[in-house]
Amino acid sequence: MASSLQKMEGDESVLLRVTHSNLKTFTADIRFSLQLSVEAVKDKLWKKCGTSVNSMHLELYDDVRNKIADLTDNSKPLGFYSPLEGFRLHVVDLDPSSVTSGGWLEDTSLVEKYKISEEAYKQREGTFRKYKEKLTSQIPSTVEANIPDNYMEDPCANIKVGSRCEVEPGEKRGVVKFVGRAEPLGPGFWVGVQYDEPLGKHDGMVKGVRYFECPPSHGGMVRPVKVKVGDYPERDPFEEDEI
Repeated sequence: MASSLQKMEGDESVLLRVTHSNLKTFTADIRFSLQLSVEAVKDKLWKKCGTSVNSMHLELYDDVRNKIADLTDNSKPLGFYSPLEGFRLHVVDLDPSSVTSGGWLEDTSLVEKYKISEEAYKQREGTFRKYKEKLTSQIPSTVEANIPDNYMEDPCANIKVGSRCEVEPGEKRGVVKFVGRAEPLGPGFWVGVQYDEPLGKHDGMVKGVRYFECPPSHGGMVRPVKVKVGDYPERDPFEEDEI
């Protein structure tokens, strides 16, 4: 008893590893004052793990897993049991109906989830989906309102249907199949290209509108500034860079 009192006077606090009988993944390093009563220690732990003070039993283990003591007297100070740095304080929950029992605090699959049908969700106001749809619908209209109908008309002057071309980025080669406006894509002028290789996104139909005909995955609609017309023959896939 005298050694315990001397320890309490010399070392005012101790760092203990805390574990729990029901919460298998719960561990915490908590510093306790040695002057705290066992009841006060339980109250501090209740706020950490959820086990009520009246349902809590404490066990003290040393750093090699040997049990040192059961902290059964709520009135005694923690220092009475001579805990050292690195010792483990194990919480045993004696309440079978405790919030910590059953594993649902750790296994979220055991928690009943709120479910709503797709139809009911569509009817609700103020959802993130409604906000996103509104934001998406507003942004294009704001941008397009500032784009004139003749946007990119000048670069189209030398781009003719049937011309060989090269498209950036990627130096994709092909044939010009369309030059003109494409309202579903946005204001201004567009160029439709049939690529030599399947580097496109469609077959000439975009957003339900047919602009030209080409094999699947060979079609692209780009702004004219990305198109260079000229002597761009179809590449030979078997051609070597060096002989």
